[in-house]
Amino acid sequence: MKIDRGVWAALGAAVLFGLSTPLAKILLADTSPMMLAGLLYTGSGIGLALLLGIRAVSRGGKGAIVLPRGMALVWLLGAVFFGGALAPFLLMGGLSKIDSASASLALNLEGVFTSLLAWFVFKENFDRRILLGMALIIGGGVLLASGAHVRAGGFVGPALIAGACLAWAIDNNLTRKVSINDAMIIACTKGLVAGPITVALALYLGSPTPGALDSIKAGLLGFVGYGLSLTLFVVALRNLGTARTGAYFSLAPFIGAALAVGLGAPLSGTLLAAGLFMGVGVWLHLTEKHAHRHQHVFMEHHHAHVHDAHHQHTHQFEWNGQEPHSHPHVHEPLDHEHPHFPDAHHRHQHQ
Repeated sequence: MKIDRGVWAALGAAVLFGLSTPLAKILLADTSPMMLAGLLYTGSGIGLALLLGIRAVSRGGKGAIVLPRGMALVWLLGAVFFGGALAPFLLMGGLSKIDSASASLALNLEGVFTSLLAWFVFKENFDRRILLGMALIIGGGVLLASGAHVRAGGFVGPALIAGACLAWAIDNNLTRKVSINDAMIIACTKGLVAGPITVALALYLGSPTPGALDSIKAGLLGFVGYGLSLTLFVVALRNLGTARTGAYFSLAPFIGAALAVGLGAPLSGTLLAAGLFMGVGVWLHLTEKHAHRHQHVFMEHHHAHVHDAHHQHTHQFEWNGQEPHSHPHVHEPLDHEHPHFPDAHHRHQHQ
């Protein structure tokens, strides 16, 4: 079975972010939650900016950096606030109160909240299989919240992490609206805007200034666990839609929990049962198949593309045949049937 590139991107994002959660908890020993959140996103922005520079040099200066415009810029700024500033702060606060294995699994709520917003607010399609998978993930979260090792630290930690998941869910749905733009530029913008603002706020509220070594560690972790992960996540949003990307991304907590247990976090029956419920729910999403006859309406936009079944246009300039390439182009109305996801070109209604 051929796996869509969006699925691979979502899985890659899940691996990188999942591994970052227990490692971030280690850094909390010497850094305040808000300061660490700011350093993580600052590191992601700086690292991606360097990659963008390297990419520009490798292309001989071709391909200018173009930011989203108009309402797309409004969506991006909203995503920066919810996902780049608020969510990391809530996550770091939650991590400071419960063990990292539990926190990693609780982060599955992000996929739940993401899907609920996508389905009922942004009207993305879903079926019974997807609904059942999400119900199992919710069931795992309920089991996890009832565990004695979570209750020992009170409910403040789980509540903070749930708040982080909701903030990231809002971020995911807003980012989907601009995902057709350059994924690395979107992720870099989030890091460069949200990171320094959060660091400044942490200093204003009295957080101690971190040492150079701690800052470097946090920056490197942020570049990999947040910057590269978010870039892949935006690619997945573009190809899979919001809810399904959130479901695939639900693998991240399992990866983080496995690493956390390996680093000494407690392993309990409740943790295993919650993981089983969540794992089956993710499997239902991974094995979904969606195909029906659908119509494409007239559309005009600008993004990197190849000349596939949905891009059969002519060029108003001399084209050297290189793909992917980027330019403003038009999609004429089209009626056909094939397996697909609610990606940037499949936002149609269902009967």
